[in-house]
Amino acid sequence: MQKRKLGKSNLEVSALGLGCMGMSFSYGAPKDKKEMISLLRTAVDRGITFFDTAEVYGPFTNEELVGEALSPIRDRVVIATKFGFDVSSSDQRPGGSGVNSRPEHIKQAVEGSMKRLKVDVIDLLYQHRVDPNVPIEDVAGTVKELIQAGKVKHFGLSEAGVKTIRRAHAVQPVTALQSEYSLWWRALAAEVLPALEELGIGLVPYSPLGRGFLTGKMDANTKFESSDFRSKLPRYTPEALKANQAVVDLLGKIAKQKRATPAQIALAWLLAQKPWIVPIPGTTKLSRLDENIGSAAIELTADDLRDINSAASKITVQGDRYPEQLQRMTGL
Repeated sequence: MQKRKLGKSNLEVSALGLGCMGMSFSYGAPKDKKEMISLLRTAVDRGITFFDTAEVYGPFTNEELVGEALSPIRDRVVIATKFGFDVSSSDQRPGGSGVNSRPEHIKQAVEGSMKRLKVDVIDLLYQHRVDPNVPIEDVAGTVKELIQAGKVKHFGLSEAGVKTIRRAHAVQPVTALQSEYSLWWRALAAEVLPALEELGIGLVPYSPLGRGFLTGKMDANTKFESSDFRSKLPRYTPEALKANQAVVDLLGKIAKQKRATPAQIALAWLLAQKPWIVPIPGTTKLSRLDENIGSAAIELTADDLRDINSAASKITVQGDRYPEQLQRMTGL
């Protein structure tokens, strides 16, 4: 597995990370713990060194899983987690209503995360969502204190807009921005990517496979359980899935030419955008893990990328990313 550095930070990680949320949260019932521990350790054996979790996933259970799985091989991995939700709130979804980035809450969250992850320092700590009630300078300043205290190594933001990124970066250098970015959602390209390049900040795209849609394994007849987060998202209604099939068809066409899968082309496209982009596709299956890892070996030429971008620009994706309440919590 190739390595990449997130921006100017010198934080070196595998070119692909592993998003761990779905192992415990958001996509139906939690998966078997022993199987997930085995999968996480196999990922390390396959060369993945970058793992993503958050206190709100569960809440807490995903960090506990990641901590148990990776603590015996702690020296081989980089673990990222997130604060920013009031997990005592009744609304515990990612993007739920209970945001809380008050300095005292951040410090409390970090102590809990360190304990659950079984670490004495958090490699990369993200603010999960911007808190409109707390100046971002106060958030960055608090993380700066935690870095000076040796409890955190790197500061990150998630779903923040350019102004917020700049203000935070002026107080404590931001190592990475985690935001949704894929062939299905390219809004970052206009303003955010140029700002990240200017400031020397890495990008960690979540949902790089469109929460499974870009794998080609879904269609208008796909049904989601009520416990599956996608059942609440406008982009996963039968009408939207049918309208958006053109994106998958495009990936499938290129995949045939490259003897690859649509998922591999979607990830290869992301990796080809910038050398400081590190996608974190999530999976609970070994076969999918291996498929995703295979994307790092696929080379897309300048002609390939031009063809993909040209075709994708003609496709209008249907459906918002989130319901209105959750959309308001993003920087875009």
